[in-house]
Amino acid sequence: MLLLVTSAGSYAQLITVLILFVIVLGITAFTTKWIANYQKQQGVKENIQVIDTVRIANNKYVQIIRVGGKYMVIAICKDTVTMLGEVLKEELIMDEAFSVEAKDAGKESSQKFSFQEFLDRASGSRKNGAARDELEEDQSHDEK
Repeated sequence: MLLLVTSAGSYAQLITVLILFVIVLGITAFTTKWIANYQKQQGVKENIQVIDTVRIANNKYVQIIRVGGKYMVIAICKDTVTMLGEVLKEELIMDEAFSVEAKDAGKESSQKFSFQEFLDRASGSRKNGAARDELEEDQSHDEK
């Protein structure tokens, strides 16, 4: 009889600990989302924008940034940030989906990134590429 009471108490403790654990996980997830949204709102500035980043070594990056109307290249290391020089806007190769001109005008780019479209293009290019290879192969056999 004593054994049944002890095991029932152990199960109750286990269930209580599991419920508390789930509550703590929920609070942690909510707090993390809230902090991420807060930081995202704080990071939205119109005068400074990171255009491109390239990692060149561990903890070392080269970035192209826009400050006002100027484009600058900076090197970012663990403890330092060094300005390497300025770049003309015409020298930059801009992706249409991330057009700086549209962002400069305060408009959103009309082309939105969609993973489904990307996947369709990638699978379509494979199919088209395979069809192109087959066509070239058939043409080379016809020439012989």
